[in-house]
Amino acid sequence: MLGAKSIYVGLRKQIFDALDPEAIADIDKAQLQRQLANAVDLLIQRENLSVARTIREEFVNSLTNELIGLGPLQDLMEDESITDIMINGADNVFIERNGLVERANIDFIDERQLIEIAKRIASRVGRRVDDSAPTCDARLQDGSRVNIVIPPIAIDGTAISIRKFKKQSIDFRKLCEYGSMSLEMAQVLMVASRCRLNILISGGTGSGKTTLLNALSQHISENERIVTIEDAAELRLLQPHVVRLETRMAGIENTGAVNQRDLVINSLRMRPDRIIVGECRGPEAFEMLQAMNTGHDGSMSTLHANTPRDALSRVESMVMMATSNLPLEAIRRTVVSAIDLIVQISRLHDGSRKIMSITEIVGMEGSSVILEEIFRFQPSYHQSAEGKLQGEYVTTGLMKRSILFEKARFFGLEDRLNEAFKGIEKGTNL
Repeated sequence: MLGAKSIYVGLRKQIFDALDPEAIADIDKAQLQRQLANAVDLLIQRENLSVARTIREEFVNSLTNELIGLGPLQDLMEDESITDIMINGADNVFIERNGLVERANIDFIDERQLIEIAKRIASRVGRRVDDSAPTCDARLQDGSRVNIVIPPIAIDGTAISIRKFKKQSIDFRKLCEYGSMSLEMAQVLMVASRCRLNILISGGTGSGKTTLLNALSQHISENERIVTIEDAAELRLLQPHVVRLETRMAGIENTGAVNQRDLVINSLRMRPDRIIVGECRGPEAFEMLQAMNTGHDGSMSTLHANTPRDALSRVESMVMMATSNLPLEAIRRTVVSAIDLIVQISRLHDGSRKIMSITEIVGMEGSSVILEEIFRFQPSYHQSAEGKLQGEYVTTGLMKRSILFEKARFFGLEDRLNEAFKGIEKGTNL
């Protein structure tokens, strides 16, 4: 007796062979489902197969998803509890839910079906993935970010990584409820954003850098003109005066590419009050620092690094990609004068995401950069009954010579800043 998967594969082939692609484009989802249900019932009857009604409905749903959606991925995309989808070939699909990775209960019929879906994802956003361009970064219509790698670059089959787009923006209040920061830290970051400090968010993959950047951006004045620059647009700014720019891959003739450095240079001609770069990863860091040093206070960006000091070293390395003429000391002084605050965020082993430190760049002493840690997360190395890591947020207070204190006083936010440190001695227990 044939299994459900074998029956589905046979029905799928017959239906797909008889379909007219142009006709599908002209009908809505409900009508398509009715026609597919009739076709499935007819074929099952003709083949004299025994298939339960619930299984037939699953067949119709799978066929509909494959024709106008993302096939087996569609149900995962519609599950709000899933944040990441990771595909390592047709039989290995993993998801991240609540910060923890688990195997998904779906698979693809074969590698051919998987690669067809990968090509469909790329083509929908005007990009391509084939033998001449085996890798692709794309963005789905709902804003989800996708990376695709196909064979022979991906040895074990097509690899697709999807960072899902959250429909609801997360603010500081939500982050405090999740335990990602304390109320005092949220108050300090709100003031830092309002009074136009240049902020760098540092962390690992999936640590919540873009989420935090979105939360910071909510405290920018509505009177400011903001230019955002991203590889795949993820930022959702609520202000009315926002220009969103996105990079572009090279075309078939290997021309027409527009990278982040091009966009940062162009943004300087657009009269921005602030420039927000989704992620600094190359020579665009040089122009970003120049912008921060020449009147575009309040600019923000993210990068991959494990500590605030590692973040500074990464920025130095990226500047060296853009220019080999500047000595290291000159680059370091440019970095120190441009960046005011580094926020370090991490994803911990229990799946939670926490701000590990908020650090101010004070200046230089000789050739060394002086950092002053304002807040840090101090883990207790004990777990709650739910298996969550516990600890406390500790602060040493704010120095009077702090740039944050000076800017807060200039913008009339000194009282709000003082409130964040009032009565804090040992930290806030979680």
